[in-house]
Amino acid sequence: MSSAGTEARAPGRLALLIIVACQLMLVVDGTVMNVALPHIQEGLGFSTAGLSWVINAYTLTFGGLLLLGGRAGDILGRRRLFIAGIALFTVASLAGGLATSATWLLVARVVQGIGAAMAGPNTIALISTTFTEPRQRIRALALLSAMASAGFAIGLILGGVLTDVLSWRWVLFINVPFGIAAVLLAPRHVREPQRHPGRLEWPGAATATLGIGALTYGFIHASTHGWSAGQTLTALGLGAVLLVTFLAIQMRSAQPLVPLRLFKDRNRAVGYIGFMLAPAAMMSAFYFLTQYVQIVLHFGPLATGLAFLPMAGSVFLISRVVPRVLHRIGPRPLALTGAPLMIAGLAWLTQLDTTSSYAGSLLGPMFLLGLGGGLIFVPLTPVIMGSVEPRDAGVAGGVLQTMQQVGATLGLAVLIAVFGAAVGPAGAAGTTDAATFVHGMNVANVASVVIAAGLVVVALSFRSVRRPAAQPEPHVVVEPA
Repeated sequence: MSSAGTEARAPGRLALLIIVACQLMLVVDGTVMNVALPHIQEGLGFSTAGLSWVINAYTLTFGGLLLLGGRAGDILGRRRLFIAGIALFTVASLAGGLATSATWLLVARVVQGIGAAMAGPNTIALISTTFTEPRQRIRALALLSAMASAGFAIGLILGGVLTDVLSWRWVLFINVPFGIAAVLLAPRHVREPQRHPGRLEWPGAATATLGIGALTYGFIHASTHGWSAGQTLTALGLGAVLLVTFLAIQMRSAQPLVPLRLFKDRNRAVGYIGFMLAPAAMMSAFYFLTQYVQIVLHFGPLATGLAFLPMAGSVFLISRVVPRVLHRIGPRPLALTGAPLMIAGLAWLTQLDTTSSYAGSLLGPMFLLGLGGGLIFVPLTPVIMGSVEPRDAGVAGGVLQTMQQVGATLGLAVLIAVFGAAVGPAGAAGTTDAATFVHGMNVANVASVVIAAGLVVVALSFRSVRRPAAQPEPHVVVEPA
C-alpha cells in the first residue's frame, strides 16, 4: 500500500481510537466505583443507605438525559457536543476525586452523568458518520459495542486495581488524562459531520427526561425498599404516565425527539430489545459475584477486579470475529449461538456454594458469559446503527444507550428483589451468614436465566440475511479489524 493511502487511513484510525476510548471511559464509570465503595464510605462518612447513591446519582442522570443528548447532537453538532460532554465529565471526575464530603462527591457524580449523556450518544453517531464504507463501519461499530459490553467487567477490574494499589480517589482521577487528551485531539482528528438544522422539541424532551428519570428512580428505589413501597409505586406510575405522554407528543410532532421511523426496521427494533435484556441478565454476575468473591472466597479488591478478566477477554475475542462474519450471515446465527452460551453460564452459577473454588466453579461460567454475551451484544450496535439515516444517528445512539441503562437498572432491581425474597429481612439487610447469602444469590441467578431466555426470542426474531446469488464474493479479502 502506498504511503499516501496509509496517511489517508490514519486519521480514521486515530478518530476511532479517540471515540472508542471515550465510550469505554463512560461505560466503565458505571461499575468502576463498586469495588471502591467500602473505602469511599470510610473516607467520606457515607451512611449505608446513602452509599448506594454514589452509583445511582450517575446512573439516574446519565439514563435520564441520553435521549436529549442524542437529539441535541443531531441539531447542534455531534463533535461539538461530544467534546463539551467529555470536558464536563473530566472536570467532574477531578472534582469528585478531590471530594472532602459525601455531598461534594454526589454532586460531582451528577455532573459526570450530565457530561456522559452529552457525549455518549454522539460517540455512536460519530462512528456511523465517520466510517461510511459498510465493512469499515461494521468493524468500528462492533469494536464500540465490545467496549459497551466489556466495560462493566473492565470497570470492576480497574476499580480493584486502583483501589488496592493507590486509593479510591484514583477511580475518578484516572478519567482526567484520558479526558484531556480527547478534548485536545478530537478537534483535529474527528470530523464534524453535517448538522441537521431543526429545533429541540421541548415538550417531548421534558416528558422523556422526567419519564426515564422517574422510571429509573423507581427501579433503584425498588431494589432497596421493595416494589410495594409508596415512593416506588409513585415513581413508576409517574414514569409510565410521562412516557405515554411522550409517545403521544412524538406521534404528533413535526420534529420529534425520537422519530418513530427508527422502529420500522425489524432488525433495529429487535436489536433495541436485545440491548435492554442482555444487561439485565448479566447484572447478577456483576453485582452478586463481586460480593461472593469477597465474602466467600475472601478476595481483596485487586483479586476481585482481576477475577472478571476472563469475561472481558472473551468479549474482546468475540469482537475480533464478529466483523468478519456479520455482513455475511447477519445477527441471527450469532445471537442463536450466544444466547444458549449465556444461559449455560448463568445456570452454572446457580450451583455455587460456600466451598466452591474460583478455578473449579467460576472460571468456566466467566468464559461462557463473555463468549455468549459478546455474540449477542457485539453485533447489536452495527445492526441498529448500520442503516440509520445520517440525520437520525445521534438520537438512534441515544435510544440505544437508554435501553442499555434502563435494562441494567431494571435487571438489578428485579434481581435484588428476588434475592431479598429468598433470604428474608435479615439477609436483605446484610446481617446474615455466607451460606444464606449464597442461597439468595443462586435464586437470583435463576431469575437471570429466565431473563436470558428472552434473548432466544430476540435471536429468533432477527430477519435472516439472504445473500443475492448474482453477487458472489469468491475473491473478497476482508482486512483484519
